[in-house]
Amino acid sequence: MSEQPSTTGRLYGVGLGPGDPSLMTVRAVEVIAEADVVAYHSARHGRSIARSIAERHLRPGHIEERLVYPVTVETTDHPGGYRGAMEEFYEEAAARLAAHLDAGRTVAVLAEGDPLFYSSYMHMHKRLAGRYPTEVIPGVTSVSAAAAALGTPLVEGEEVLTILPGTLPEEELTARLASTDSAVVMKLGRTFPAVRGALERSGRLAEARYVERATMSGERTGALADVAPDSVPYFSVAVLPSRVDAKPPAARGEVVVVGLGPAGPLWLTPEARGELAAAEDLVGYSTYIDRVPVRPGQRRHPSDNKVESERAEFALDLARQGRRVAVVSSGDPGVFAMATAVLEVASEDPYREVPVRVLPGMTAAHAAAARAGAPLGHDYAVVSLSDRLKPWEVIAERLRAAAAADLVLALYNPGSRTRVQQVGKARELLLEHRAPDTPVVLARDVGGPEESVRIVRLGDLDPAQVDMRTILLVGSTQTRTALRGETGEEEIVWTPRRYPEG
Repeated sequence: MSEQPSTTGRLYGVGLGPGDPSLMTVRAVEVIAEADVVAYHSARHGRSIARSIAERHLRPGHIEERLVYPVTVETTDHPGGYRGAMEEFYEEAAARLAAHLDAGRTVAVLAEGDPLFYSSYMHMHKRLAGRYPTEVIPGVTSVSAAAAALGTPLVEGEEVLTILPGTLPEEELTARLASTDSAVVMKLGRTFPAVRGALERSGRLAEARYVERATMSGERTGALADVAPDSVPYFSVAVLPSRVDAKPPAARGEVVVVGLGPAGPLWLTPEARGELAAAEDLVGYSTYIDRVPVRPGQRRHPSDNKVESERAEFALDLARQGRRVAVVSSGDPGVFAMATAVLEVASEDPYREVPVRVLPGMTAAHAAAARAGAPLGHDYAVVSLSDRLKPWEVIAERLRAAAAADLVLALYNPGSRTRVQQVGKARELLLEHRAPDTPVVLARDVGGPEESVRIVRLGDLDPAQVDMRTILLVGSTQTRTALRGETGEEEIVWTPRRYPEG
């Protein structure tokens, strides 16, 4: 509520609820009864849903201000286009209401649902609330009405509800639907085909419910997949209800290998987030499974880091039983991670027909490079220093070849408690091809609580400062550094995209 000391009238934004007049609040009824002016928006045909909801509370003495949209979805010859036409309309409508307020009249602007939730009243509020005493009367939204009509929980426990306008591009809708627990998509009508497509592409169509004209005459509910596109009015919504206790749709079992990124939810793609939520079983190294939020009814199968083939076989066996399984992997699952192990086992009997998908994730090299600047701006090679699965001689040969080719190097798995010699050996080998002042990015726990990103020189690289949670980015002969920032102490590193001619 905003208060302005004046003798002007008072502005009310009155929420009417989703359509049933009996769902109006007592306060809304009181304000309408006491108002001098009742304003409402309508299309050019003159009918106003807001007025019809409040009609029983209107009296002959009310001054009615019908605010008629110049356009709705049709084209316009306004020089500013659709947006320009609407802005001009809102300015004119606000001026009409201001004239009543200046004359000392109380103005109630009617709004379906809640006045500050996808409502036309907001455009009046932004133009007038700072100039006149104002009160907003909240109303029941169509979101709550739709959930009530379906008779199913919308969100529960730690679930997240996402509310989306159907006017978003289909790609954006798909990403947001894939990543959320529950959702309501509003403003259907002509947007319905794109919304249905987004639900299908995100794998959520089987869950989706449809609600039309909730609490109004002609209310209709059902499975969204069964709705004919040409029958959908604007006053309808798509609903993805709570997943808690929901029975998963009957489907063939599958394994999805999910890249979690280097650390934390900020590095997780919407697609990966959605698959983790939809999985019936999570399989992975215990440290990585611990990064995934616990969900009711979802089984978790943690294991040691050195049993990749066994883990893959276990996941595929679950899928053969009809389970939807997510195998989690840090970073990108195809970069020194679980995708290879799963596909290797899946290529043999009896797993050849089990569906397997791989979802990419932010890999450590790219995360570290972004923190330091752009050291991977030109050609680079990725090498694991772990000799657990290949001999050191092979690693050394590849390092020499990459160094001789003047490639930037991203070195994964540089050391652990049982591998302490590799970094020192790699440094000496690279110094045969690179100057001692070659910049090296030393990045540890990128994105995590112990993140540390430093730029050292190759000749000063200390193996004791490197562990399994560290990645090294070794520059080429062209890699540059510079000092930036207000104090000139921020060092950045980049490799130019243009290579000098030979």
